[in-house]
Amino acid sequence: MGDRQGEARVLKPKWSLRMGLLPVLVVVVIVTQILAPYRGWRILIVGLTGALLLSWFWTRSLARGLDLTRQMRFGWAQVGDRLVERFTVYNKAWAPAVWAEVADRSTLPGYWVSRGTGIAARDVIRWHTEAVCLRRGLFTLGPTQIVSGDPFGVFTVTLDYPASLPLLVLPPIVPLPSIDVAPGGRLGEARPRSNLVDRTVSASTVREYAPGDSRRWVHWRTTARRNELFVRQFESTPSGDWWILLDMDEHVQVGEADEATDEHGIILAASLADRGVRARRAVGIVAQGADLVWMAPAEGEGQRWEILRSLALVSRGSRPLAEVLARVAPSIGSRASLIVITPSQDTSWVESLVSFVRRGVIPTVMLLDPVSFGGTGSMSGVSIALRNLGVTSYDITKDLLDRPEVRPGRRGHTEWRALGTGKAIAVKQDESVAWRSLA
Repeated sequence: MGDRQGEARVLKPKWSLRMGLLPVLVVVVIVTQILAPYRGWRILIVGLTGALLLSWFWTRSLARGLDLTRQMRFGWAQVGDRLVERFTVYNKAWAPAVWAEVADRSTLPGYWVSRGTGIAARDVIRWHTEAVCLRRGLFTLGPTQIVSGDPFGVFTVTLDYPASLPLLVLPPIVPLPSIDVAPGGRLGEARPRSNLVDRTVSASTVREYAPGDSRRWVHWRTTARRNELFVRQFESTPSGDWWILLDMDEHVQVGEADEATDEHGIILAASLADRGVRARRAVGIVAQGADLVWMAPAEGEGQRWEILRSLALVSRGSRPLAEVLARVAPSIGSRASLIVITPSQDTSWVESLVSFVRRGVIPTVMLLDPVSFGGTGSMSGVSIALRNLGVTSYDITKDLLDRPEVRPGRRGHTEWRALGTGKAIAVKQDESVAWRSLA
């Protein structure tokens, strides 16, 4: 039967009598035979009793011989990833399982892996199941049940496998080419660097030309004087910390489930955090939902994953945006970038940004357009108030985030590679990742 990569613990088998009429019928025939002896009754007693005993021994054999192993490769996924599991059912009994139902109790939305099957005596069957992760959150794979019994349907046995595995599905990340975060800090505060992605219009010094430098950066006066190519050394764009503030107030959200403003706000927050970390910014996040999410700015991939994990679990709360802004104000430094994501049409919270602007904090506001999410009203009042304050804002419609890129997960999917001949071949992914048993 092959090597077993871990066994799921099974509780005591649960027996049930499905055909309760059979033992009653046996008793009735026996009583009838005693009161009115007849050869036909004796034949019927032997046949019915034999069927009852055979069914019992058959089911008892299956209760001792059936076993299940359930394995997966990952403990987390992202929306769009394909989840793959491997099921193995063993039958060490002398009797075949003519019918067996494998019942799954997983909580992952849209994941249905229950199936009916059969397995011969002393045999093994295996199969794989696949599903695309459609919704962020923390879910469980398992527990699992096997229900089987004798061919006559007299007895059934239920084997419970309580082993389960948590699965964290992270929110998707979408490219945002039309959104720029206003940088914190002031011009001249940063140190010059040679490998900048963003550059300001001021140059602090010059250096020798290096391969890959643009000819537009050549400082011709110095080049002519020294008879060698020199380029301008630019100052970096002022790079304060990024604070992403996500409005999770349930009273201002529009839409339901995955089509709601809060879900799209989470996608936007995850995408901005990913952009900031990849640009080597220190990124933090605040979201006052049912529970408070508060992560101080930090750099690196570890911070990126922590932010995504927090966003995977956040849910709606009841605190208004103005209150959250007042609460977070003392923690934000004077040269930080504050990114506010909200669908709120109330202009009162804009007044809370005045104190930030006075302290040198540079806000950028993402306004989730309620009309595009099926709501009513307009964000024009908020946009005008922000413009008067000198704060950059963007109108975020549902169409901007509701694109194919919103499902970026690629794990578990088949990729195709074109050969020199023009033929496309399938490239298997994740073959080196070991299977993990549910425990």
